[in-house]
Amino acid sequence: MLGAVLVSLRPRQWVKNLFVFAGLVFGQRLFTPAVWPALGAFAIFCGLSGAVYLVNDVADRDQDRLHPKKRERPVAAGRLPIRVALGVAIALVAAGLVAAARISTSFLLVAVAYVVLLTAYSTWLKHIVIVDVLTVAVGFVLRALAGTLAIDVAISGWLLICTILLALFLALGKRRHEYLALGAEAARHRPILAEYNAGLLDQMIAVVTASTVTAYALYTMSPETVAKFHTQLLPATLPFVLYGIFRYLYLLYRRQLGGSPSELFLNDRALLINTACWVAAVLLIVYGTRAQ
Repeated sequence: MLGAVLVSLRPRQWVKNLFVFAGLVFGQRLFTPAVWPALGAFAIFCGLSGAVYLVNDVADRDQDRLHPKKRERPVAAGRLPIRVALGVAIALVAAGLVAAARISTSFLLVAVAYVVLLTAYSTWLKHIVIVDVLTVAVGFVLRALAGTLAIDVAISGWLLICTILLALFLALGKRRHEYLALGAEAARHRPILAEYNAGLLDQMIAVVTASTVTAYALYTMSPETVAKFHTQLLPATLPFVLYGIFRYLYLLYRRQLGGSPSELFLNDRALLINTACWVAAVLLIVYGTRAQ
């Protein structure tokens, strides 16, 4: 039973909660005591997202049984009783919100908003075309926003814009993979897929891809960014962003991957190396110039 609960919490998906650290890094607070509340915020969102996954598995159990992979999920397979899954979810939410209140009231409000929004997604919003992917993207924005509130740094509009665009890019890629991989069974597994088609998803992905690259490029060159970090070197990190996006598109379109962006990120060595290089370049530029 414990193993079934752990699997249902989907720890490999917790990589999404790394967005909590965006404010810590770009707020130039990484090598300060602020790292501790940021780590606490990360742990809280891991618990909250795990609870949301449990609720989602309960809500989707019938559709998951039609999916070649998701039918192995403990709830869909009958290895985890619904009552136990919901009980663990409630316990995780309660513990997470109590811990969030100890960080700050504003952080608590964002944590509550995250739980309410993603629960609404699991039960309702995922059945509304376009709203479904926007809801997923807003969930990422709430993670990034919570990270800034946990360490009490100014909220950057650029951070929120880049976050929602990147999240939309990944969410639309996942929808495209599901639509094509499931074929005629797509609408039975996820009814909202009947509202999409490959052409529409391709156009939406193209728009979001261009917007993501443009937004990040403008962020690195904006006078606000230059004044904040006292450097004009951040555009040097753009090639890593371009490679990461192009690599993901390659895996999505040529390798027919992308059903789980988190697992794709963890399993693809090129993406991991590129991300590590981007992080190293950002840290060197943002904190190296500050030390000077």
